[in-house]
Amino acid sequence: MASQLVLRKADFFASAAQPVAVADRYPQNVFAEHTHDFCELVLVWRGNGLHVLNDRPYRITCGDLFYIRAEDRHSYESVNDLVLHNIIYCPERLKLNVDWNDLLYSQAEAGKDPRWRLSSHGMAQARQLISQLEHESQQQDALSFCLTESLFLQLCILLRRHRYQPHDTSAPNGGETLDLLLATLGNSFHTPFDLQQFCQKNQVADRHLRQLFRQQTGMSISQYLRQLRICQAQDLLRHSEMLISDIATRCGFEDSNYFSVVFLKETGMTPRMWRQRYITHFDTLNNSSCR
Repeated sequence: MASQLVLRKADFFASAAQPVAVADRYPQNVFAEHTHDFCELVLVWRGNGLHVLNDRPYRITCGDLFYIRAEDRHSYESVNDLVLHNIIYCPERLKLNVDWNDLLYSQAEAGKDPRWRLSSHGMAQARQLISQLEHESQQQDALSFCLTESLFLQLCILLRRHRYQPHDTSAPNGGETLDLLLATLGNSFHTPFDLQQFCQKNQVADRHLRQLFRQQTGMSISQYLRQLRICQAQDLLRHSEMLISDIATRCGFEDSNYFSVVFLKETGMTPRMWRQRYITHFDTLNNSSCR
């Protein structure tokens, strides 16, 4: 088995004292699975891609937010004009008297989805803070390190205030139409989504919303929803023993044959091939460990 790719602090931080750095990805290209010896926040600004985190695929687009621990494994696949920021930091270098673990990782203790979303209002404020943080983190004096950490704390508090879970139908509170649409789509795995009804309810023109969605995400509304459902199906095929027909229904496909056609088009494999791929992989690992 090939050794795991590990990204090292020395390649990303200018000194051993620097607590936080900003790595912009304009764009983020395909990147093989890796871990780090530092932690990071991932905030997506535009485009779309497949983010595989600890073997779970997530279709990501503007407003998606992830908190990545050093030991987490993740990769980027099937990217399309994907633009994001990585805010990288070393917990042991943070000096302020703050419960960083609670501020950053409380969602793990609550059993929440590791992906969060950030409202448009929150994104606008975060962009300003990240710009300041990127500038200050390039300085190498003691005062700059203090200010960098202070800006990082402000950013973490801002993200905590404006983030919401993708499947939370009550969020975002006071969000813009695009936020409301993405939140609704994130909760439409099992039930049909009616765009016309959504537009009437939120008093927005169908054509305008379609154009705005494609501009910000790089795909149509129907493409995004279909790929959300396929990601859900990939996870169930890999980590459950449910029948493929039941998985199809669970992921919003009334016809299991149509589900198989769509799955093949999106992944290059049939659902059965996808499941078998991981069964074979785990069998190989188990046999190797027994030798």
